[in-house]
Amino acid sequence: MVTAKPLSMETLSETLKILHDPTRLLLLKLLTEKEYCVCELVEMFDISQPAVSQHLRKYRKAGLVIEEKRGQWRYYRFDPSCPQHALVKNVLAQLDSQDEQLLQLRHKAEAITCS
Repeated sequence: MVTAKPLSMETLSETLKILHDPTRLLLLKLLTEKEYCVCELVEMFDISQPAVSQHLRKYRKAGLVIEEKRGQWRYYRFDPSCPQHALVKNVLAQLDSQDEQLLQLRHKAEAITCS
């Protein structure tokens, strides 16, 4: 179990709101495992680019992800130095590693490349 640092009520509440959404929960789980390009996430989740960008915007605003621009592509990964690190890791540890949706998303990711 990851040791938690105390968070403000506002930070704790906002982080839990972000994790409440099933799509954002799965998306953040994947971002803790590796870095993804927006185009990969669009294909994996089969949702529009604006919808993926909206989810990522919420993560950025909360300080949960690192964004890196490479050429025309933007890549995202979980920020292990964020104050909510312990909370997020503990919550995501509760997700079954054999969850069908999670397995399907990982499988889709294997076939996707940005070009």
